[in-house]
Amino acid sequence: MTKLAGRRILIVEDEALVAMLVEDALLDAGAEVIGPVATVAEAVALLETSAPDAAVLDLNLAGETSTPVADVLATRGVPFVVATGYGAEGLPAGHASVPVLAKPYDPDELTNTLARICR
Repeated sequence: MTKLAGRRILIVEDEALVAMLVEDALLDAGAEVIGPVATVAEAVALLETSAPDAAVLDLNLAGETSTPVADVLATRGVPFVVATGYGAEGLPAGHASVPVLAKPYDPDELTNTLARICR
């Protein structure tokens, strides 16, 4: 399965087990994984030196909102998927059109969504 072959995907997720599962799914789909990172500061710093093709963004990072990361991604034209337990109503202002995956989500749903937005 190589639907994400050659794509560089940033993972922003504070739960280690979830981050590992996402990473495994992306690697299985042929992606190159950037991260994972668990904080807004780490994600923003990584974006200074990396140019992902897309990102998987957890909205709540240990009580901190990841909206600043979403804003940087949007400014750079990098598509992203929001992975959250809060549903679409938790989306950051200005990012209402972003695909939302409700946790827990199927790894195939994640990779299919990323393949779609990377086109």
